[in-house]
Amino acid sequence: MRNVLIGAPVRRREDPRFLTGTGAYVDDLRRPGLLHAALLRSPEPHGRIRRIDAGRAARMAGVAAVLTARDIAGRLGRVPVTPIRLCPLPELEPFAQPVIARDVVRFVGEPVALVLADSRARAEDAAAAVALDIEPCDAPLFDAAPDGVAIAYRAQKGDAARAFANAPYTRSASLSVGRHSAVPLEPRGLLAEWDGARLTVSGAAKASFAVRRALAGQLGLAEHAIAMVENDVGGGFGLRGEGFPEDFLVPFAAWHLGRPVKWIEDRREHLIASAHAREARCDIAIACGRDGTILALRAEAVADIGAYVRTNGVIGPRNIAQFLSGPYRIADIDATVALALTAKSPIGTYRGPGRFEADFFRERLVDLAAADLGIERAEFRRRNLPRAADMPYALARIAPFPREDSLDSGDHVEAFDRCLEAFGWADRAAHSGALADGRRIGAAVGPFIEGGAAGPRETARLVLEADGRVAVHVGSSSLGQGIETAFAQIAADALERPLAAISGVHHGSTSDVSEGFGSYHSRSTVMAGSAILRAAESLRAKLRAEAAGRMGCDAAEIRIVDGDRLSGPGGELPLAAIADAGIEAEGSFDNHRHTYAYGTHAARVAVDAETGAVEILDYVAVEDAGRIVNPLTLAGQAVGAAVQGIGGALMEDMPYDKAGQPLAASLADYLMPTACEAPRIQAILTENHPSPVNPLGVKGAGEGGIVPVGGLIANAVADALGVAPCALPLTPPEIRRLVEGA
Repeated sequence: MRNVLIGAPVRRREDPRFLTGTGAYVDDLRRPGLLHAALLRSPEPHGRIRRIDAGRAARMAGVAAVLTARDIAGRLGRVPVTPIRLCPLPELEPFAQPVIARDVVRFVGEPVALVLADSRARAEDAAAAVALDIEPCDAPLFDAAPDGVAIAYRAQKGDAARAFANAPYTRSASLSVGRHSAVPLEPRGLLAEWDGARLTVSGAAKASFAVRRALAGQLGLAEHAIAMVENDVGGGFGLRGEGFPEDFLVPFAAWHLGRPVKWIEDRREHLIASAHAREARCDIAIACGRDGTILALRAEAVADIGAYVRTNGVIGPRNIAQFLSGPYRIADIDATVALALTAKSPIGTYRGPGRFEADFFRERLVDLAAADLGIERAEFRRRNLPRAADMPYALARIAPFPREDSLDSGDHVEAFDRCLEAFGWADRAAHSGALADGRRIGAAVGPFIEGGAAGPRETARLVLEADGRVAVHVGSSSLGQGIETAFAQIAADALERPLAAISGVHHGSTSDVSEGFGSYHSRSTVMAGSAILRAAESLRAKLRAEAAGRMGCDAAEIRIVDGDRLSGPGGELPLAAIADAGIEAEGSFDNHRHTYAYGTHAARVAVDAETGAVEILDYVAVEDAGRIVNPLTLAGQAVGAAVQGIGGALMEDMPYDKAGQPLAASLADYLMPTACEAPRIQAILTENHPSPVNPLGVKGAGEGGIVPVGGLIANAVADALGVAPCALPLTPPEIRRLVEGA
């Protein structure tokens, strides 16, 4: 395979249609006889449903139906639950979410009734007219968890108890991270159509094959009777595309009523009833030698997972346990994370799930330990980072659902030193607490790792088109990562053709390939990119075989010339000349080893001690991604992720009051960074250590930019003010509290 396009800064193919307003989102779709769906959601955090009276709503103009759990059970004989896709365990099944509340509600926003009408306004008016009587309940959410804990994960390596007993120095801290959500630009949406034999669902994203499999089981249909169609998507960040009640309710309504049904989430629904993330508290301890060598780490954490265990809700808490050690060489680890059930919207995955929280917990403690031991902060970290000779480096083993994992390749000290040099650490760290224009200046540095490439496999299909160009079809989904560009680069190089010879990249829909696994865990480029290589190899063999048949020679005698002609004893054939043979090839890539991109971030902040306002003055992000397919799209990922991390560190929070009512139900309450708050971020991307686990040598790198930000900003604020932050986000009131306490 030639390497002309892989590594080139190709501008995104996706952008022209987005910038010119010609993208096709779910809400752009129109169908004759379309019904609009609106959901009546529980106003109570926990209670027993005494009565649902939909009589008045059903008689309103334009209303076609009002569906409740009784109607669904009447058609199916049961009320289905949303299956747990990632790390399923029998002990989690009692906590799976019903697709609609039947007897009990467990959080504000849980669906209770579905209203279908000929306009969205009429559907919403009718939903408001449904009479709902809920008796508040103080009992535990589930009889199966009287203590309120669904399960606990434990990560172990070596003998932490022995290490702590013998360590010359130990230090502990109690820390917490608030509740966040992804809040993509476009809320969720679905359009479902039933033609009497086939159910077509538009709006699929992230893991369409898994959603189809779940929906088929819920409805009792064959998988081939359901088509999931991926449209353009306005951001995902881990939240969109799987395991929500609406993913069943909207298709069920279309199937049940025999009419197309559309549902578009509004922002309030999104904030109170889609997946939340992050909320956790942790008691963490470190054991060190007097020279700063980290000997052991232990922790007891509690992750608030909300009212149910949704499709991927265990991943964040699980990752807190396994990745609490981050990139450091630590021989002895013992960390437990309990999953607490509370009357809040269930959690899911959000960019860097568990790792953002774990990095905050660990990096705050590392700064405290360095200060106690009198070791400069950067030097303390450098002494504990692995080098290339340490690879593969084993991580802690997680249980239950055990998995052994190792860092695959890299030199973490190399990336660390590159960041310090680019940032000017020696100069900037020397001015801790300095006063400038009435504000205190502080700096911090923090290394990180990013896991990627979740298996088990991914599929790609290449099709020779009539004009001689090639269309690429993949099972991975597009959520804004720029895969249409990156995959075209990979395919063009594998086929030894120019980028223009790739007519398009079709992704995410169940009709594209025979099997697909979607986009999550920074897996797309590793898994689908490698599958494209396999498919390209097969396509080239089929092209030679077809040309050999037409020229009456052996396939070994056929050469592909300049990527667009086939040469043999009988002369030359342009690829377009054999396109009538219907030539296509499918390839898959199997993988059960993760990739680990890694790097270091550094930041300098100015903090106004009077107002609590924080301004980020300088920010440098270094990441080694193994091998870079497109440096432009990767830089966009790194910068965008860092800005999201800044939001989580300084402003984003979803609190609930003591009664279980959400207090951030609009974007006036849930604050996010805008261009005004985003600093200039210098992203330095390296590819010094390719991954050995895939033929491209690439590593997943869509989430790393967010991972170290919470700990980094907290440590920079601590450096500026001489305070000890123990909770995120560091909002102005929280910083004022820290200053007054100090």
